[in-house]
Amino acid sequence: MTSQLTNIDLTQLTLDIKQWGRELGFQQIGIADVNLGEHEQHLVRWLDNQYHGEMDYMERHGTKRSRPDELEPGTLRVITARMDYLPEDPHTVSILKQKDKAYISRYALGRDYHKLIRKRLSKLAKQIETVIGPFGHRAFVDSAPVLEKALAEKSGLGWIGKNSLLLNRTAGSWYFLGELFIDLPLPIDEPVSNHCGSCQSCIDKCPTNAIVAPFQVDSRKCISYLTIELKGPIPEVFRSQMGNRVFGCDDCQLVCPWNRFAKATNENDFHPRHQLDSQDLLALFLWDETTFLSNTEGSAIRRIGYERWLRNLAVGLGNAPYSADIVEVLTQRLHQHSELVDEHVQWAIDQQNQKPKRII
Repeated sequence: MTSQLTNIDLTQLTLDIKQWGRELGFQQIGIADVNLGEHEQHLVRWLDNQYHGEMDYMERHGTKRSRPDELEPGTLRVITARMDYLPEDPHTVSILKQKDKAYISRYALGRDYHKLIRKRLSKLAKQIETVIGPFGHRAFVDSAPVLEKALAEKSGLGWIGKNSLLLNRTAGSWYFLGELFIDLPLPIDEPVSNHCGSCQSCIDKCPTNAIVAPFQVDSRKCISYLTIELKGPIPEVFRSQMGNRVFGCDDCQLVCPWNRFAKATNENDFHPRHQLDSQDLLALFLWDETTFLSNTEGSAIRRIGYERWLRNLAVGLGNAPYSADIVEVLTQRLHQHSELVDEHVQWAIDQQNQKPKRII
């Protein structure tokens, strides 16, 4: 590879890569080296505290997660990319206030982002090849042991905020990240400074107090973890706090001041499908498994499966205002699925029966 690069202006190549990335639909491209020592220490402490819960994959692969050149030997740099996903009118706050509606994290309203971004990164690699010839590379999109936020921070895409998300002064945090590991010694970008200051809105507003300290999230308390990663029963202590959040949670993003600057996505694939940005809880709960599989094809939602989908919706129905229709449907659904679903359906029935009845 060194001989191939003899006549290549790496600084110009880097500028070209950033331009090609924008042409492929990425809002920003950065270049990082592979030294993540400080972030590795943070990861080790986080794991030691058991904050990863059942996410055993976070501790697999040894140091490969924090050492890109061990995960992909020969890696010298990482091209990082971000792509906005927020729909133009996501009804975000209004849906959270309508307790009989289902709130689904905004990133999951459209098609799954993994394939789309990986394809774009592969196209970027091919574009580079047209200039320098074959080179070592591998694309990642939340699909392998990669510290993507750490790499994005190192490459100047933003800083890791107190809610553990990557924040950007001109784009907030409503975006996906992707990485292209390469064996090219490109010039690296400088990190930006942290601009959270004394603000701790994300800490104060977290429904389950999952942000246990600045930059430290206990996943075991996080609604995103509880509704997506947790395979068993949702602990009762968190069910009422979940409200109508049935897949993920965006509260720490909604209150972040930097998200005033977030831009709406231009990607049609990220726009809401099947009216998932404004569906009634009861309507979604009435989906049979065939409907669930059909309506979540190509969606991040499908990964939790039908059983956990019903589990999450049952909790949302238990937290909804009293409705005789809700009680009737929940009662009909008892003993139709699994012990996991039954536990949450029974809890929801009990919650509904404790609520004041609405007089029409």
